[in-house]
Amino acid sequence: MSAPATDRLGIEFLSVFNLPPVEYVNLAADLGCRHISAGLGMVPGYNPHAYPAWSLRDDRALRQQMRAVMRARDVSISLGEGFSVRPNIDARDRAADLALMCELGATRINAVALDPDLARCFDQLAVLAEMAAATGVETTLEFGPGLSIGDLATALAAVRHVGRPDFRLLIDTMHLCRSGSGAADIAALDPALIGYVQLCDAPRVSRRASYMEEAMGARMVPGSGELPLLDVLAALPRDLVVSLEVPQLALAQAGVPPQQRVGQCVLAARALLAQLPA
Repeated sequence: MSAPATDRLGIEFLSVFNLPPVEYVNLAADLGCRHISAGLGMVPGYNPHAYPAWSLRDDRALRQQMRAVMRARDVSISLGEGFSVRPNIDARDRAADLALMCELGATRINAVALDPDLARCFDQLAVLAEMAAATGVETTLEFGPGLSIGDLATALAAVRHVGRPDFRLLIDTMHLCRSGSGAADIAALDPALIGYVQLCDAPRVSRRASYMEEAMGARMVPGSGELPLLDVLAALPRDLVVSLEVPQLALAQAGVPPQQRVGQCVLAARALLAQLPA
């Protein structure tokens, strides 16, 4: 049975621009979302609201407070961020961060490939996935332009190389469409290969000089851009978390609070999900 639309919705860490963890959990709950993605610390240079510094990595009391408010508000971490594969870092060095994500109750972590050596990158992904699985956590792989694993074909090659049922694809709607794939490509996949969805809208063709600048700060409310979101969502399994990754830096810099920015995205996402066939 498919989960109700409201149960599937989540809010991604990038959408809230380093909002402190307790406030972040309360925001999600207030908007009727049961899922969040989380990082262990602030994203450098990504703080338009000038929030005070915080670190889940270094502040045990803050981790306890976050766990308490998640229990009270029925919100959970559906995706742990910060597990990038880089040339100068061994995946085994992520063990302490993985343990902290487990302490916070995360059910999966997300891997982003930033190592241009694909052979080493694939091997490191396998190590990371094995480490996560040993703690009962699954791993998703995010692909997209600007990343070492830039398209669906390469991501599928990585999944085959790792060869674990708990190592699956993360489908980011902007990355998917901008890397040359779409709903038909998703529909052709074994549904078991897909583990998570990040939802946003965008122009079909970038109108900015930097793709990553757009991805990190200028995504659009679902339904307000040109991506075939309804087709993509219809091709995806119905039991996946659909989490809103819609960082709108210009609005944040103008002082628009996260409740208003993200709330608009939640309403739009609910309208989209309501249109899906049963």
